[in-house]
Amino acid sequence: MNEPTHLPPQDTPNDHVRLLHGVRAAVIPGPHDPRTVPLPPRPWLRVPLLLLLLAMTIGFTGGSIAIPIEVDGRNGAVSTLLGVLQAAPLLFAVRRPLAAWRISASGLLLGAVLMHGGFWPWPVTSFLAHLVILFFVSMACDRETLVGVGAVVIAGLIGPAVLAGMPGWFGAILAGIVLIVLSFGDAVGGRRTAEAILREQEELRRQDLARQAVLEERARIARELHDVVAHHMSVIAMQAEAAPYKIPELPDAARQTFEVVRDAARDALTETRRVVGLLRSDDEGAERAPQPGLERMDELAAGARRSGLAASVAMVGVPRQLAAGVDLSAFRIVQESLSNAARYAPGARVWIEVRYGRDRLRISVTDDGARTEPEESHGGGHGLVGMHERVTMLGGTLATGPREEGGWSVVAELPYGE
Repeated sequence: MNEPTHLPPQDTPNDHVRLLHGVRAAVIPGPHDPRTVPLPPRPWLRVPLLLLLLAMTIGFTGGSIAIPIEVDGRNGAVSTLLGVLQAAPLLFAVRRPLAAWRISASGLLLGAVLMHGGFWPWPVTSFLAHLVILFFVSMACDRETLVGVGAVVIAGLIGPAVLAGMPGWFGAILAGIVLIVLSFGDAVGGRRTAEAILREQEELRRQDLARQAVLEERARIARELHDVVAHHMSVIAMQAEAAPYKIPELPDAARQTFEVVRDAARDALTETRRVVGLLRSDDEGAERAPQPGLERMDELAAGARRSGLAASVAMVGVPRQLAAGVDLSAFRIVQESLSNAARYAPGARVWIEVRYGRDRLRISVTDDGARTEPEESHGGGHGLVGMHERVTMLGGTLATGPREEGGWSVVAELPYGE
């Protein structure tokens, strides 16, 4: 028979140990103390709250000093000391909530011992100030420390007050109020924490989407330029193959050189196709149509007019033969600019200008439509990410933004690269 196996004891603290840890964290200062309570980031909300806290501190402290002196006829020096200990820590409860609670709790405990007897051992304002401090503590502390704080308040403050003469039923009511304040503050603090985590995750997601958009756009550019490179490599291979037949008296050394050029061009073409093939999705085949260029600018304008834009094209300067990459990128920039105009400013007038400069090609697409700044495309399209990647690849410049007279402007300058 197999002997029964004994599982090792689980190394998880029980409720009593957690309670002891929470009480120790609440009572003993340490690096675990929260440094601040989360406040609204906007000044127009944060400043009034801080001013309200200052006014409450002054009012509660003054009441905690005056009530024992005027109502109960107690010693002025002792009442002043106790009032300051019990209510004044509210002033810095936002910055050091646990430290403020420890001082206030010490003042309440001292008040319950010195001002012994009676239905209510503390001024009402002192206990109200302590409740506000508890709210700040519950917003800033972790759950374990919060349980310790609640246990200390109920067992260490309300308990001695009950022993000194407070009715038990009233102590139970105070304990319930303390638990409600702690629970409410914990809920508010938990929501703020969750919102902060969501904002952080959203920012990380936005950054991931931006990086993904850049990678997808670079892969798209690589696939499009593959056809251009493949065409030139094919021409090199064919010319090297045909050279010996065009020149019968070609020396053997030159014939061997052309063979080396032919084989190198074929190998480069094969490797290029293999690498670019990895960039294609499973259901995406090679494009059969030739890559477009500026000779199709009229087609772009006609398509924009069919989508509701009033598009016009102006060619400035003497047209010249462009490198395939420059020609293709210029076409894609105009295409995406028109797509953005149709999406964000339907029915607007659009002016397309292609200017052949001395050493640069300048492309300008402007519209007069009222719209907000277009968001960058995150996958599936070019967007501002695609424009930027294409211009950066060619060593050009790109400027996008709203126009002073209204509308949007896209201006790209691409070097000819000859």
